[in-house]
Amino acid sequence: MADENKIDEEFESEIYTLTDENGEENQFELIGTTELDGSTYMAMTPVNEETDEYVILKLTKDENGEEILETIEDDDEFDRVADVFDDMFFSEEDYDN
Repeated sequence: MADENKIDEEFESEIYTLTDENGEENQFELIGTTELDGSTYMAMTPVNEETDEYVILKLTKDENGEEILETIEDDDEFDRVADVFDDMFFSEEDYDN
């Protein structure tokens, strides 16, 4: 029975409540994490929407040392990270369809 609980814990979704620039809160499920060039990036999908799309946020620290998630402003940085996540989530078969 203890092994069953361990398996359940491994597959539990990580849900984050994020506040957008308008002060609205939305829930997102973490679907992937990667490190690139010394930074950590998180791919998330909205909890209440049926979509194949996901958002990518960068894990940084604010002036108080607290971890925060930020949008990626640099287009080149975003493209590099998006390529890594696309490789993680989609196989070559997906591109052929």
